[in-house]
Amino acid sequence: MILKNSLYRNLIQFLKEELAVSPDSLAIAEKASEQNLGPIPMVLWQYGFITIEELDRIYDWLEAV
Repeated sequence: MILKNSLYRNLIQFLKEELAVSPDSLAIAEKASEQNLGPIPMVLWQYGFITIEELDRIYDWLEAV
């Protein structure tokens, strides 16, 4: 569980710092993810908060972690 929480915090930090995702967009994505609408990166893309290129970058980052 600690690893999962650490990964989650690092992902949120990556989204904020590297992709400049707004706190409001993250809050919407987190809420949708909690309602089982998909993982946060997919929700961000589906809602138009990030581009497909940024989505690829997120998954590349996740693979490298």
